Amino acid sequence: MLGSASIVGGGIGGLTAAASLAKRGWSVTLYERQSTLRAHGSGIYLWNNGLAVLADLGVLDEAIECAHYGPVIETRNAADEVMASVQTGRGRPATVLTATRSRLIDALARACQDLGVDVRTDMEGVSAHPDGSVSFAEGTEATADLVVVADGVNSRIRDGLALTKSRIGLGQMGARALIPRTRGLLPDADEPKYIEWMAGRRFVLWTPISDASLYISLVSPKGHPSVAPRLDPVVWTDDFPQLAGLFAELDGYELHWAEFEHITLERWSAGRVAVLGDAAHAQPPYLGQGGGCAMMNAAGLAHAVTVGGGGIPDRLRLWEETERPLIEYTQNFSTGVAQLNDLPESVRTTFLGALGASADFGRNRLRAAMTTPTGIAPFRPAAV
Repeated sequence: MLGSASIVGGGIGGLTAAASLAKRGWSVTLYERQSTLRAHGSGIYLWNNGLAVLADLGVLDEAIECAHYGPVIETRNAADEVMASVQTGRGRPATVLTATRSRLIDALARACQDLGVDVRTDMEGVSAHPDGSVSFAEGTEATADLVVVADGVNSRIRDGLALTKSRIGLGQMGARALIPRTRGLLPDADEPKYIEWMAGRRFVLWTPISDASLYISLVSPKGHPSVAPRLDPVVWTDDFPQLAGLFAELDGYELHWAEFEHITLERWSAGRVAVLGDAAHAQPPYLGQGGGCAMMNAAGLAHAVTVGGGGIPDRLRLWEETERPLIEYTQNFSTGVAQLNDLPESVRTTFLGALGASADFGRNRLRAAMTTPTGIAPFRPAAV
């Protein structure tokens, strides 16, 4: 064995880090505070970067079984006019598909099982130390050569290590819904597309994720009347009359709202402890790259600590130097898109129309999605 690793957090980033390290010869223990490994959220966009990681771990087919390939991502205004579009599908210009988060989590968990990761549930990590020790809520401790903290945006361990440089709430609240994919909610030509509507300061994302399921994301300003425990079709139809059928379908749907955040750390590691995923680089979901960035960063971490020179702290510094520029670029780009919600309708339509006609805008939007994670083979669309 190359060494021992403790992973704190059983979400997308933690599971990817655990499996990637185990594949490279590390002895890995993963600690999850809940009683089971389960997904938070409804659907997820998977692009070349995440698909490459899944292929490397041998669980691609399982993760994308029954997934949906939308032909295009369209951004529309309140009048339902297309302001910008990106062609999608298999390699046009990047492969993108949408799947359930639960299927992704299950696939990553199976990769961990197959690779010999010791998964321990009902264990909440509360602090970690640069020497590689981790303390748990029930009073026990563990020590490893490497600790990876991937316990989410509210990470106590990150805060205990005093790594946070800034944590900025964006004043936007997001909620997700997963419902049956009922025909007739949109015109037949639009139904298979990925469509995002901006109206006023609100946002609706339409995402088919299988033949049977539809994933909807809703965004409203903090304090807006629509930020309520149950969806009110009248309040939403006011800004999005073209979606009246959808909101009728969601009438009374229970919503769980959370504020979008942009988190930046002073550094991504302290001694033998590394922080990744939302704990290190949370971003609003406008590029569909939160999960992709967590997966590519976890794969890059496993590569850096396996092949790098020097001790673990030296290898973690190299990992950060390699991965941080693209991750933070993606964070900043996504936050910039979020800020478009605050523009007046006419200004936003003109501005997005100009951006949508720019090839550079499309390439920059997809920069992370089209990047091969460090240390693994590029994703080939024919493998899907």
